[in-house]
Amino acid sequence: MTTWLDGLLILMVLTGFLLLGSSRLAESIRMVAMQGLALGFLPILLHSDEIGIRLILLSLGSMALKGLLFPRLLLRAAREARIKREIEPFVGFTMSLLTGIAIIWISFWLSSRLPLTESIRSTLIVPGALFMTLTGFFLIVSRKIAISQVLGYLVMENGVFVFGVAMAKDQPWLIELGVLLDVFVAVFVMGITIFHINREFDHIDSDRLANLKDSDS
Repeated sequence: MTTWLDGLLILMVLTGFLLLGSSRLAESIRMVAMQGLALGFLPILLHSDEIGIRLILLSLGSMALKGLLFPRLLLRAAREARIKREIEPFVGFTMSLLTGIAIIWISFWLSSRLPLTESIRSTLIVPGALFMTLTGFFLIVSRKIAISQVLGYLVMENGVFVFGVAMAKDQPWLIELGVLLDVFVAVFVMGITIFHINREFDHIDSDRLANLKDSDS
């Protein structure tokens, strides 16, 4: 199981670098969806000796929210807003990749300084979680488009999820915190959609939208 676990964490790091270097929103959303689907297997890999209903529901819920629902909402928001790529971010893509290298070094350094319990099954779990958390935060502050910032928030929440699942035996409230973050992301995505509707129609009253008529009629 350790080999599969390490491979999954390496995949998380690679997708993080792809997000840092990509300007196309559709590709970035698919990378985040891949992260979400892969993270669904994490609880089972970490706690394979105590698989139960709660663990299976946690895995399926993570896949459904992170791998399917949120990416679909973001793709729809990007399509309705007619945005295909991130243009002129606050930090360029080459510099973002270099920042990613610095982040992964910082993550391993911080991991070596933390007093970890013996329940941690892989030496890559904490560095991987820190990398995703810091990478997500960097994407939030370095991108201009709101959808890109939501992607950064999702990546940051994935890092919290990894750390929470890894420490579930000692700190179970971290899992619930991850669920609350998922709910906040859903509200965040809805806010983006409402913002674009408000920008186009100067209001978000559905009753007033019913009064719109075709100019040719």
